[in-house]
Amino acid sequence: MIIRLKSSVSPSQAQQLGEAIKAIVVKEPEGYVLVAGASTKEIPAAVADFAEEGIVTATDLQLASRKYRSETREIQLHKEVKIGGETANTVMIAGPCSVESREQVSEAATFVNGLGIKMFRGGCYKPRTSPYSFQGMEEDGLKLLAEMRDLHDFSIVTEVRDATHVDKVIEYTDVIQVGAKAMYDHGILKACGKARKPVLLKRGFGTTLQEFVQAAEFILSGGNSEVMLCERGIRTFETKTRFTLDLCGVAWLQEHTNLPVILDPSHAMGYRYGVPALTRACTAMGIDGLIIETHPDPDKALSDASQQLNFDQFEEMYHSLMPILTAVGRRMV
Repeated sequence: MIIRLKSSVSPSQAQQLGEAIKAIVVKEPEGYVLVAGASTKEIPAAVADFAEEGIVTATDLQLASRKYRSETREIQLHKEVKIGGETANTVMIAGPCSVESREQVSEAATFVNGLGIKMFRGGCYKPRTSPYSFQGMEEDGLKLLAEMRDLHDFSIVTEVRDATHVDKVIEYTDVIQVGAKAMYDHGILKACGKARKPVLLKRGFGTTLQEFVQAAEFILSGGNSEVMLCERGIRTFETKTRFTLDLCGVAWLQEHTNLPVILDPSHAMGYRYGVPALTRACTAMGIDGLIIETHPDPDKALSDASQQLNFDQFEEMYHSLMPILTAVGRRMV
């Protein structure tokens, strides 16, 4: 249950009320709310005199629920780019899977900037399946991304691998990406809750929708209201593609949550031949954003080589999205 407190309630009062009913106190733009478990169905007597409204939810999907906020949350990602709300924007996030060298990231950044895209992605701490694979350039990679931001006026999106370097990623990045393998890391989720930067939370490949959104609740309940959900494919019985992109799940997220939804066709498909068509299918759902990998020479990429588009492939795909966006009443930013 979410209890909206009256606007006259002070920070110290809100904290005392939360402690009285063992609820989490969250500061929202409109004022303080108390978030209790979904088993609470009535406003407790201890806070009744200070309550404006009580919102009952069936599960612990609460702050992310459309029962709490009927509109999609709007998030400022760049001075020229907003996602969610009533913007009708579909935000493109593009760049290589990993930052590999100054030359590689500079080529990719110059290409992405040439298309007018303001959101640049690149991994610096790579959560690889094999310990013998490229693990990322770490802080040196973050410094290169910061250079690209200054040069091209980007907002930078990069991933946290574990809680040991979350502060470094928060320091250098503009959007904190929590990857599929880190979605259950409560140290990361709690750090993101304290951060005052947007968070792109990816769905774990063996995660239900309820579990996915409840991971977002950890961030929201920590006080950070700027959370985006990213569907990147789940593991099924199918072996011919890397994962299976759950577009049915995307429809559920759009209907039941108030968080912007981003899709990642690159990781879902796993093979570049299918990424453009899958991206077009995603776009037709009227989604809030896309995150696509592109590399100067994908076959030589140090991570996820098979799924990254070269520049010609990316540009052709990018322009093919425009009539679809027009058809669903959206625009690319």
